[in-house]
Amino acid sequence: MTEIEIKEIEDRYKLASPGPWKSLIEGRDVESGDSFIMTGIAEGEDIWSEKRDEDIYLIGATTADQDFIAHARQDIPKLLSEIKRLKSNDTSAI
Repeated sequence: MTEIEIKEIEDRYKLASPGPWKSLIEGRDVESGDSFIMTGIAEGEDIWSEKRDEDIYLIGATTADQDFIAHARQDIPKLLSEIKRLKSNDTSAI
C-alpha cells in the first residue's frame, strides 16, 4: 500500500461523521422502529447528548453489512495506525 493510498483512506475517515459509530439493529438492539447507525456517542454516554451527530440509515443492508460499516469507523484508524507502525519498522514488510 502506497503512502498516497494510506493518506486517501485517512482523509476519507477524517471527513466522516465523528465516532464512535454504533450499529443498532431493530429486534436485536432496539425496539423502536428502524435499524440505524448512531454516530458520535461513546458507550455509556447519554444518547441525547449534544455530541451526538446525525444517525445513518441504510436501505437494503443486511445486519452484517450494517455492523461492518459501523465498526469501520473505529477499525480503520486502528488499521492505519498499525500499517504506519509496521512501515516505520520495516518498509519491506508491507
